[in-house]
Amino acid sequence: MKLTCAIIDDEYLARQYIKDYVERLPFLELKGDYDSPLMIMEELKSNAIDILFLDIQMPDITGLDFLKIINPLPCVILTTAYKEYALEGYEYNVVDYLLKPISFERFLKAINKAADKIEKERSLGKGADSLHRAGPLVQEGFMTIRADRRWYKINYDDLYYVEGQKAYVTFHTRNKKITALFSLKELEGSLPADRFIRIHKSFIVAVKHIETLEGNMIGIFGQKLAVGSNYRESVDKLFNVKSKYENQSGEASET
Repeated sequence: MKLTCAIIDDEYLARQYIKDYVERLPFLELKGDYDSPLMIMEELKSNAIDILFLDIQMPDITGLDFLKIINPLPCVILTTAYKEYALEGYEYNVVDYLLKPISFERFLKAINKAADKIEKERSLGKGADSLHRAGPLVQEGFMTIRADRRWYKINYDDLYYVEGQKAYVTFHTRNKKITALFSLKELEGSLPADRFIRIHKSFIVAVKHIETLEGNMIGIFGQKLAVGSNYRESVDKLFNVKSKYENQSGEASET
C-alpha cells in the first residue's frame, strides 16, 4: 500500500533533494512540495497526507508553531539545519528528526520508522483511512491483495518474484509492480511451495520463471537476484546440483 507524503520547506534545493529521495521508493507517493505551511492546510484536514516532511525555520510560521495547529496530525519528520530544536520537536510526538544535509540512508531509516508506526495504527483500525491491514488471500492459481486502496488479482503465472522491503513487499509481475503493506515472511507461508521458492531474506521467486543460476545469482525476468547463504541448499536442490559455493567467500550475504 502506498503512503502519501508532502514536503514543506522554504528552501527550493532542500525540497528538491527530498523529492529525489521520495522518488527512489516505490511505496511513497508525493502529493506536493510547498514553501510555506499555510499552503497545505486543506490536504492535512482531509487526511490526504500520511507523512509530512517539515522544516522548522520558515518565514511565515515556524514548523514547531505549525505543529501546534495541525489537527489531525500525520506522521511528521522534521528537517532542519539546527540540531538544538530536536528535543522540542519530540515533544510534539514527531516520528523522527533529520539534520541537514540529509543522507539517503538516514532518510530511509526515518521512512521505515514512519511506515512501522502507520502499519501498527492501521492494523488496529486507527489509520487515516480507517481500513484494517489486509494480508494476501490465496486462491487456486491466483491471490488477491489490497494495495493503493483497491484489490488486485495476481495470477501466479504472471508473478515473477516478490521483493521484501521491511514492512512492505513489492510484487514484480509481467505487466506491473504492486507494493502492499505486509511482510515477506507472512507472504511466504501463503504461497504454494511447489511454485515459489525463497532465495534470500529479501526475495521469493517463481520457480517456472527462473532462467539461470550463476554463482550466487539467479537470473529471472531480466534481473539478477542474490541467493542468500541460508537458502543456497534449497536452490541447489531445485537445480539438482551439489553446491560448489558453500563456505566460500563469494557467497551472497544476508543483507
